[in-house]
Amino acid sequence: MQCSVPLFDAVPLITVFVCVVLGQLLGRIKFGPIQLGGVCGALLVALLVGQTGCMVEGSLKDFAFALFIFAMGFSAGPQFVENLNLRGLRFGVLSIIEVVFVFGIVMLAVNFLSLDPGTAGGLAAGAATESAMVGTAIEALNRLGLDPATFKALQANVVTAYTLTYVFGLITIVLFTNLLAPRLLGIDLKAESARLSKEMDDENGESLGTPAAPDLVGRSYRVAHPGLTVASLEASLDGRVAVERVRRATAQVPVAQDLALIAGDELLLVGRRDAMLDAHALVGPEVAGTETNDIVLVEREYVMTNKEAEGRTVADLRREAPVELRHGVFVKSVKRMGMQLPSLNKIPLQRGDMVTLQGLAEDVERAGAVMGKPVPHGNKTSLVFVGLALIVGLCIGHISVHIGGAPMTLGSGGGALVSGLASGWLLSRRPTWGTFPPAAYELLKDLGLAVFVVCVGLSAGPQAAVLLREHGMALPVVGICVSLIPALVSLWVGHKLLRIDGPILIGAIAGQQASTPAISAVVQTANSALPVVGYTVTYALSNVLLPLMGPAVVFVAHQFSR
Repeated sequence: MQCSVPLFDAVPLITVFVCVVLGQLLGRIKFGPIQLGGVCGALLVALLVGQTGCMVEGSLKDFAFALFIFAMGFSAGPQFVENLNLRGLRFGVLSIIEVVFVFGIVMLAVNFLSLDPGTAGGLAAGAATESAMVGTAIEALNRLGLDPATFKALQANVVTAYTLTYVFGLITIVLFTNLLAPRLLGIDLKAESARLSKEMDDENGESLGTPAAPDLVGRSYRVAHPGLTVASLEASLDGRVAVERVRRATAQVPVAQDLALIAGDELLLVGRRDAMLDAHALVGPEVAGTETNDIVLVEREYVMTNKEAEGRTVADLRREAPVELRHGVFVKSVKRMGMQLPSLNKIPLQRGDMVTLQGLAEDVERAGAVMGKPVPHGNKTSLVFVGLALIVGLCIGHISVHIGGAPMTLGSGGGALVSGLASGWLLSRRPTWGTFPPAAYELLKDLGLAVFVVCVGLSAGPQAAVLLREHGMALPVVGICVSLIPALVSLWVGHKLLRIDGPILIGAIAGQQASTPAISAVVQTANSALPVVGYTVTYALSNVLLPLMGPAVVFVAHQFSR
């Protein structure tokens, strides 16, 4: 079928980017808490454009998918590996429930509705809102030894089934996590999140915005109440303020913990803005600082690699660390998988966490050297590291193992995913071995997946209507079941057996379905980042387990259809 749009026929790549741009615009449209997102939007546009006969030949599709799934594995690698232990198993149970029930429900649909392998793979990917499974399912179809016409038809079924069920799966999980789950638990999500945050003693507050004034400041005070030492002053202010300089008469006195302060001493204090009010009452009046122009507060990020710090909270580390190490150092935030943790006092740190330290440069560098490795700044990507990792992954993907007489391989997608996981974990331990900035791998994830789904959508366009006529509303109904049933089971198991707090459990359920729109809506509803605590664990696990399940769905469905 020849393309009926001359420009698209002359320059096929224009077709790709037109679909990407229009798909992104379509994906931004919101219907209450529901937003399709750029991937589903691009696929819908590609299916429509595909009706004109326009398509993109060649290996662009495979190239884009390899980049996407490698970048996805890279971003999830540190969190995935860190949760392969007993602590992670508690939340990992929910991801396992997701995989088991998605697979089981899809296989029931295959049996009762006589679904072909392509439709089964697309149904699983769409209802579970896991776009990466589209690629692994299509790769699995390519390894079944089908004739070109059959492969093309089944590939179209993957895309069409995914598009149709994704919409219903997304709506189901967003409504479940924001409306149904809190009611089933008998909680008000916002009120319960506020209560738990207060219990966690979140020193950073729960505001979703950015404060207008900096949280760390320096002020000069004149001692009016003698009898204090540096140690007793800092202890009275709960470690929220550090004495950085003492000026007595015309001379500067070396700061030591046992230094006794006398009336008239001028102190330079650095600490939390709210603590300065207490310092004013405890020390004396604020004065215009002298010789403070050389005092520069810095903010630097470190990858937490210290084994001894793993499993401890920020509050634990402040309490246990020697005073000379913690003096003048303040933890601004901790990010895990790019999402900020809501509390620093009750949530244990994991290796691979991004810890932002504030304070004087010498204090921050001293503590940072013990905490881990500085995060490389800049926008350069080590193409040697990324390229070698991709080569290794693609080679791994084509290693074949015979099971039951049938050759089984991870495929290019599975190999790139495994390589991405290993590379992300490795660089979280050895940041100096290579650089792959977050902006770079986020670009590869977004653009790679968008280009991939556009390519398969264009090729699937002409056959899309066939599947819709054959199954009608059966696929959306099954898609709702695939999304809803694992969520209900996980809610019961997490609440009754695992005893996970409601807001954290709801975040974990959004993560087990790898649904970024769902967690975004939950965070807004809760007016708190607390649900992120559960989300990061299950999201990392499901982003690996669900794509790897794609080939299994295709293979078993193929056996049923023979």
